[in-house]
Amino acid sequence: MADLVLGQVISFTADPFEVEGAARVESHGGVLIDAGRIVAVGDGAALRAANPQARVTDYDRALISAGFVDAHVHYPQTAIIASWGKRLIDWLNSYTFPEEMRFADPTYAAEVAGRYFDLTLANGTTTVCSYATIHPESVDAFFDAAQARGLRAYAGKTCMDRNAPDGLRDTVQSAYDDSKRLLQKWHGVDRLNYVITPRFSPTSTPEQLAAMGALWREHPDCLMQTHLSEQLDEIEWVKGLFPQSRDYLDTYESQGLLREGAVYGHAIHLTERERDRLTEAGASLVHCPTSNTFIGSGLFDLAGLKARGLRIGLATDTGGGSSFSMLRTMAAAYEIGQLRGTPLHPSQLWWLATVGSAQALHAERHIGNIAPGMEADLVVIDLASTPAITQATQRAGDLWQALFPTIMMGDDRAIRAVWVGGRPVTGNAAS
Repeated sequence: MADLVLGQVISFTADPFEVEGAARVESHGGVLIDAGRIVAVGDGAALRAANPQARVTDYDRALISAGFVDAHVHYPQTAIIASWGKRLIDWLNSYTFPEEMRFADPTYAAEVAGRYFDLTLANGTTTVCSYATIHPESVDAFFDAAQARGLRAYAGKTCMDRNAPDGLRDTVQSAYDDSKRLLQKWHGVDRLNYVITPRFSPTSTPEQLAAMGALWREHPDCLMQTHLSEQLDEIEWVKGLFPQSRDYLDTYESQGLLREGAVYGHAIHLTERERDRLTEAGASLVHCPTSNTFIGSGLFDLAGLKARGLRIGLATDTGGGSSFSMLRTMAAAYEIGQLRGTPLHPSQLWWLATVGSAQALHAERHIGNIAPGMEADLVVIDLASTPAITQATQRAGDLWQALFPTIMMGDDRAIRAVWVGGRPVTGNAAS
């Protein structure tokens, strides 16, 4: 039986950074769903009349959107989120690496993976792209948990063969062999996608980066994810480790890790050459605003990089980021835009958390928008979830004024319902 979901429906016909009025809002809209996909979008009453046999779920004045897409996370850092902040290297050594060692235990990995997806779904996120740890068990745990929930999900084994503690280093050969075996096991199964994942240049030798480049050439339909130019002292560290390289990006480029399908987290402190090459190669960048402020990394140049035509997504970067919520992440992106003198409209923020992140993962044909043929991953937003938000929305003159208080002050209480693959997994409604 088809489902008809009613409410205010937001979708995008174009990129709001480029086209004014790119967001489309059906104030009394409907989304018709069948077999896990969106069949039609439009006026709710008309869809109801045309599909009298459909099962109706009415969310009244709540906002129906594509589910949020979190394009850069570390699910193994779930338990250490909001640990007292230091600089990046100190944070890795103090918190991240000791926690990641625990993921050699399949039981612990499964426990955290399940908790992670429960937290993200409660916050309206229906797709994530995650780093695992060096342990193959951590990848299996992530994909098992995602598969059980019917999610579209992306992840890969993190590869590190230097500058990490005993128990968290692999080798050139084991990184290649484990990654290839996991790729062959999981990539393309149901809604799961393997991502080739060298952590970042400081923890991989040139030989290991080259091995990941070779694996990517063998499996060009996969994504490759890593970190780039997050902090200034990190960049200096890279210069010392790779004296032969022109810049940080060149440590990847020279090993076959720069082309379309490359997804770089952070990318805050870029040289002009790096900006040019990222653009020419068609790479994706991921803005991680709560992480960048929490760890003190810097202010991402969203406006400048977006103007170049780069694919740019948005991400929590948990657990370096301080929240599982993409609403909080949008708020932080707005604040960083203000500090850079480039204010963002609510439609642009919403686009980054949905279509933009889907584009960064080359998944825009499947997720990130509400349109016929798309997979039916939805989040339903209560625009009056708290007294503070309610009193702000009561003064609103249009949807954007009504939505912006939820972007700035909303949390998991604003998530009225979540649909995954055409079925509700959280929330209630009058039918």
